[in-house]
Amino acid sequence: MLTVQIVLFDGFDLLDAIAPYEVFCSAATMSNNALNVQLVTAEGPRSVISGVQGLPIEASSKLDPDRAGIILVPGAAGEVEGDGPDSIPAILGRAANTELTDLLKQAFEQTDITVATVCGGSLLLAMGGLLEGRHSVTHHMGMDVLGATGALPVKARVVDDGGLVTGGGVTSGLDVALHLVERELGPRIAHAVEQLFEYERRGTVWRAQGMAPDPIKTSSVDETSLSPSTEAVNSTSGPLHNPSVQQESAFDGEWNVTITTPVGKMDVKLSIATTHGVVHGTATQGEETVKFLNPVIQGSKLTWSQQVTKPLRLNLKFEVNVNGDELNGVAKAGVLPASKVVGKRLKSSFQQ
Repeated sequence: MLTVQIVLFDGFDLLDAIAPYEVFCSAATMSNNALNVQLVTAEGPRSVISGVQGLPIEASSKLDPDRAGIILVPGAAGEVEGDGPDSIPAILGRAANTELTDLLKQAFEQTDITVATVCGGSLLLAMGGLLEGRHSVTHHMGMDVLGATGALPVKARVVDDGGLVTGGGVTSGLDVALHLVERELGPRIAHAVEQLFEYERRGTVWRAQGMAPDPIKTSSVDETSLSPSTEAVNSTSGPLHNPSVQQESAFDGEWNVTITTPVGKMDVKLSIATTHGVVHGTATQGEETVKFLNPVIQGSKLTWSQQVTKPLRLNLKFEVNVNGDELNGVAKAGVLPASKVVGKRLKSSFQQ
């Protein structure tokens, strides 16, 4: 018997979870109970409040990351705009910062488990650093955020990346579940469920197989990738060179910086130096230090990209300016609300 564990968390989207639940339950009935469908949480049996009018749903058990079968993670329902506690990024962020991320990481290590997501469920996994280098999809409004986490976004209704199957918008839960039913139980069971529901799957399931489109050149990866652009790499002066920058800039020095995100604050130490017109920088968060990517000073503004791992794993783009020993600006990841960046200089490079 194949076990299907559908994960619930506070603020989950009802349709993301219940549509696949009905598909799998119907498939179980039509296959002489070849499937066992469960609603689970990272904490164990409890009442879970959905993000749709706060409707409570009972979960029967704790997510088991070692049980062979399918684990399906829905997205969240909440405010689409803004950075308040009821916004979708905040709800997903809270879920990602629970035991759920570690449990899903364990599940990915098993060869007999398929992890599936619907809508923002892939963002929840990506925020926990679980989708780096994996082809996946989410709601169209979150595709650039998905790319900012290091995942490889594909514009498709359903993306099958082997042990990872992801779906796009809310109603794609039907397509994800039907695809998994066909993959596990065969097309006749999947077709029977389609007939029962009077629903036909939409789109072609994308896989990294077969001939690639040619001569049409398309890119599945979002342009928010942190990889240097071809233009920058081919530049004779290099991507970091800015002839107008002097030996030292107003940004040089050591900075204590706070980044205020929708899901919490991050304290980061920045070290910035300019030598012969080339900007260098590092950011230290806890015990982790990463280099700035493509830092450029343009007039009174410094921009760069970098990866952060807490409170979420994201690739952020920074834009800051300084006034004396105070630094102010924003950091963005895709369409997520801009995070405020403020800091104070500890010392300049002249004092080092």
